[in-house]
Amino acid sequence: MKLFLIVLAGLILEVFVWIGVGDLVGSMWYVFFWFVAAFFIGMNLIRKYSAGLMPQMQQMRMGQMSGDPALTGNLPKILAGLFLLIPGLITDVLAVLILIPAVQNVFKNAMMKTMAKRQQIMMDKMMGGMMGDMNGMGGGAQGQNPFADMMRQMQDMQQQQGGAPRHDASIIDGEAREVTPDAKKIEMKDVNK
Repeated sequence: MKLFLIVLAGLILEVFVWIGVGDLVGSMWYVFFWFVAAFFIGMNLIRKYSAGLMPQMQQMRMGQMSGDPALTGNLPKILAGLFLLIPGLITDVLAVLILIPAVQNVFKNAMMKTMAKRQQIMMDKMMGGMMGDMNGMGGGAQGQNPFADMMRQMQDMQQQQGGAPRHDASIIDGEAREVTPDAKKIEMKDVNK
């Protein structure tokens, strides 16, 4: 309900601004032609900066932080393009403000902080679940997370490197160990009995 009221108030405000600017410039046709031009500019911005963005957005949604400057640099421009698509002078002014490099830097920093918080929450949930499993099996000290020191070291390394770690998709990191099955093997002498 609140969202509906906000959208309704925004529409009413936009109409009053349209009328005011139309009276100021002498004709509503100028405002109409600006809306058409802004629509095509917005479409061009979205088309130009959204190429290859969906895989990166899926990684962000899964909680993997991407240090890719193309992603953080393109999102403000795509948002500005969306605002230009919406017919209205207030949204167009917001779009122009978003295209200012200083505002884009603020947007990037806010987005990176948000993603870091989401990743930290996700890691806390994962480590908390693992800790609960270990306590249930009798392993680990009561109330201590054995991975806490390792997580702090990883976070310190990320901060020293100046942001998120870069992941190479061609490298797989892990450990391997041979597992021998506990099941008894069936031999031919057992079948012939």
